[in-house]
Amino acid sequence: MAPEWISNLPITSKVDVYSYGMVVLEMVTGKSPMTIGSQVSENTGEMEQRGLVKWVREKINGDGGKELWLEEIIDPMLMGKCDLSKMEIMAQVALQCVEEDKDARPTMRQVTERLLHQENGDY
Repeated sequence: MAPEWISNLPITSKVDVYSYGMVVLEMVTGKSPMTIGSQVSENTGEMEQRGLVKWVREKINGDGGKELWLEEIIDPMLMGKCDLSKMEIMAQVALQCVEEDKDARPTMRQVTERLLHQENGDY
């Protein structure tokens, strides 16, 4: 759930961007946000689903190389059946989508353009 919902901030299209990022992280990792470090917020009493995001960011920022963090976060059922460079882009785009600050998130147009450029080999 986007932070705006929990904090009673104005709802914009960036809420949908956040949700898209969470779905992509679930697809890439094969994990539910509720299975990794979910906690009940002391302020609202609601379940926070940021455990998956934190876990992926910790893996990326770890001491290992690119392949190591990718292998650690990718759903084991996808290993050997996917293009690791595309999975890396998907994970990076997803993490941009789930930024706490809605203004730091890309628009869906920007997400689409980045994914299409990546698909066409335009880096």
